[in-house]
Amino acid sequence: MKKITGIAITAWLLALSHALPVSASGDMCTVSMDQWQPRETLQAELEAKGWRIKKIESDDGCYEVYAITENGKRVEAYFNPKTFDLVKSKED
Repeated sequence: MKKITGIAITAWLLALSHALPVSASGDMCTVSMDQWQPRETLQAELEAKGWRIKKIESDDGCYEVYAITENGKRVEAYFNPKTFDLVKSKED
């Protein structure tokens, strides 16, 4: 019985460790709404860097941006709404 319990705990910890990165953007974007900068300001900053913005929405307390980067790559990027720091991104 002890071996089964140990295996169950190990499996649970392994599953938990894989679930944590999914919520990473929420952990990084814990800014109250009154401190958020306007999304238009973020869009202007990104466009000044050469990004073509398709859509900006809110997700897990972050700004979620769908865009084409200055290098022509499609990207889904998450930004802190107070500082506009990049929290995470993935390119297609």
